[in-house]
Amino acid sequence: MTARTGARRKAVGVGALLAAVLLALLPPVPGPEAAAADSGSSAVTKRGSKGPYDDFSRLEVTVHQTKNLRAQGLRVTWKGGTPTQSYNTDYLQIMQCWGDDPAGPKREQCQFGAGVTSGGNFGTHIARRELVPGTDPLEREYAEQIPDPDVPGQLTSPFVPFTPVSGPPTKKVTDWTYFSSGDTNEEFFVATQPDGTGEAAFNLQTTREAPHLGCGDPVGTGTHVRGRGCWLVVVPRGSHEPDGSTGNNHRPNTSPFSTTNWDRRIVFPLDFLPVREPCPTDKAERRMTGSELVTDALTSWQSALCADGTTRFTFTQRGEDLARGGLLNPTSTSPGLAFTVEPVEGGAQAGFVHAPVAVNGLTVGFFWEAGGIGLVEDLKLSPRLLAKLLTASYPYDVRFLTDTAPVPDHLKGNPESIVRDPEFLELNPEFQRSPQAPQVYPGGILLAADRSDSARIIWNYLRADKEAREFLEGKKDPWGMRINPYFKDLGLASRGADEFMKADPTETELTSNDKTITYGMTDRSPYALDMHDAARWVRRGTNNAKDQAQHDNVTNGPKLVGRDVLIGQRHAYGITDTASASRYQLQIAALRNADGTYVRPTTTSLLKAVEQFRDSAVPGVLVPDPARARNGAYPLTAVTYAAASTSLPADARKDYARVLRYAAGPGQRQGTAPGELPFGYAPLPAGLKARAAAAADRLERGAPTGPDGTGGTGTTGTGGGTGAGQGTAAGTDAGSGSVSGSADSTASGEGASGGTAGSAGAGTGRATSSGGPSTASGGGADGGSAGPPAEKLAGTGSTPSQVLGVIRWVLLSVLVVGGLAGVAGPTVLGIAGRRRIPSDSPRTGIRNLKSG
Repeated sequence: MTARTGARRKAVGVGALLAAVLLALLPPVPGPEAAAADSGSSAVTKRGSKGPYDDFSRLEVTVHQTKNLRAQGLRVTWKGGTPTQSYNTDYLQIMQCWGDDPAGPKREQCQFGAGVTSGGNFGTHIARRELVPGTDPLEREYAEQIPDPDVPGQLTSPFVPFTPVSGPPTKKVTDWTYFSSGDTNEEFFVATQPDGTGEAAFNLQTTREAPHLGCGDPVGTGTHVRGRGCWLVVVPRGSHEPDGSTGNNHRPNTSPFSTTNWDRRIVFPLDFLPVREPCPTDKAERRMTGSELVTDALTSWQSALCADGTTRFTFTQRGEDLARGGLLNPTSTSPGLAFTVEPVEGGAQAGFVHAPVAVNGLTVGFFWEAGGIGLVEDLKLSPRLLAKLLTASYPYDVRFLTDTAPVPDHLKGNPESIVRDPEFLELNPEFQRSPQAPQVYPGGILLAADRSDSARIIWNYLRADKEAREFLEGKKDPWGMRINPYFKDLGLASRGADEFMKADPTETELTSNDKTITYGMTDRSPYALDMHDAARWVRRGTNNAKDQAQHDNVTNGPKLVGRDVLIGQRHAYGITDTASASRYQLQIAALRNADGTYVRPTTTSLLKAVEQFRDSAVPGVLVPDPARARNGAYPLTAVTYAAASTSLPADARKDYARVLRYAAGPGQRQGTAPGELPFGYAPLPAGLKARAAAAADRLERGAPTGPDGTGGTGTTGTGGGTGAGQGTAAGTDAGSGSVSGSADSTASGEGASGGTAGSAGAGTGRATSSGGPSTASGGGADGGSAGPPAEKLAGTGSTPSQVLGVIRWVLLSVLVVGGLAGVAGPTVLGIAGRRRIPSDSPRTGIRNLKSG
């Protein structure tokens, strides 16, 4: 246990360095259908043009969202293209650029050229800024050789320098001052399918990840602030070089910045939301804390709640058990509103109200490019397969197998990886049809380091399935595979858990310059900071493993490094929430529910699951039961509740009641604009909205007045916290630069909820759990048929079990609506970013969203 704790601390420490990339200031991106439906004119389609040797005039490229953008996945599709031939000819190159000229960016303003290192599998020019003299008769500006800055007296090929939005241009082709292979988002080779169509999910970056592009930098003042716009540039490539040359199996190998290639570019304007604090920091503060399952929703609602209010609300993301503990054992600075899946102990009898605010889900999101298959879109995972992944029962999850690092003795006899598991191949036969597919293994599944209700939901799902439960108990599967013995005695089958363990202590020795270094499971299958971080790494096609030795010139010894992530060979999967999966446009695995049907999270499947939730011991709070998820219900569906004490001071109760009413009212309208419900959530059905409205009323009324006249004035408990809550954040994402006071960054100082962790240890530790809903991926509940990724969760009506007595709820709703008409008070502020507060234990899982 001590080793595991140390590994967990290490994982969170590494995660802190990546914190600047955790961007949640602005609302998330919709799924494919959602983007078109929500934004209408925001989707833009443009045609290509005829070149001197290749004709792209039939090519039509569509960018499915061009407004209200943030750090997210951006869906790009095309038709009318020439099919890619053997990964050699006819492909697209996509890049993000800055530029204030309405006509579009210059080639010097585009982030491109670091996607593959010299000697990579696609050569040294296709993904470089370097131009080869004599290959383009139209090139004038960069046509002559230039002095080699690294070798005095020698000449080298010219290159197109990168000029940032602020700062000097690069000095040489390998100048990684602004971006590098570790953080560029370029797509230097995107294939067109045999029918002339294609699809990509481009990983957009704001000024937080890429300050050299400045996308989303605030422009203007006051109410007229907007985000600096940027550009998406698509350069189609055919079968000819700029000089017209071709050859057998010849890939056009020149840079897209060569004039002939650049002239064929297709340019799309991108409208970014301003990356800034949405609320003035001088407003009074109310603190909130809790589940990551509501982070994206709260982030979106913040600006609307702040618009007319005198109060700003700050949100600290942390494990639900810690959030419940803070309500049960409050201090003078404790957050007054907590978001949890499982209820607070005692419920209404203990003076707490619970308001349902979000239907979200847990899922296995993936991005998998497999040889012979291409982009994997359909994937089925049984509960037992998921159990195998979570217990590191495949040797490749523990170490990279070589002649000097064979299968560890305790895993001998197990398939080396999931792509060689007969159970996986039986469910996913396309991997059997391609001899190259088993060679592309996605590595260990990405898992969040935190303790949470979400983790317990996953384990309870496995415990509810007979096959998975028996595997966790030690029974071999029908093909002879058994659980990693280091996980067998952890009680996972009997008790479940609220965390994902890395229990295998295997260490692998590497040598560099005659010096050795070892890596373990947390290096080979590292933790993600949280589920959002897992989705972000999956979109990049890697689990961020470090299992290679490289000489470190600073220490004069070896250091652990990762492997190159090459386009066409990217593959990763992870446990994430469906809001994050939608944001980064991940594919979604279909999971088996209780009646044996493979189901993806959709509005229908999520709400079907909510219908089957059972009552908890706390009135008004439902908990999922995976064993009852039938008839198209998605088994990992969850409802997140906002909980608060009726003993809070009256002004705090009024403020928090306003949050509940907004969350259950205007906050359930789906869209990409600030204040709307991000895609990846299912809108609350009518019955849950009514429950939330009733809870808000109860909270605002407060505790009943006792015989001595006390109890209703809120003289006990906390006031939800007041104060500046300034805190700053600083971090980097693979060299992208530092940030200060920004959203989605790891806090490196006193945060808005500083001091709350002290009471966090008094959590309830309840054993019940709830599943996770929301869908970012397509696919219905009909036997696992796959739809497009990140399917829009459309609004639905109420269901029988959710109406709960329609007449009394209708009457209550009339009263609530009437009350709301007279209330137009201040609203929520301060959920400005996903910030993580340092902690003595990484299991606290604290991430802070606040102003300042």
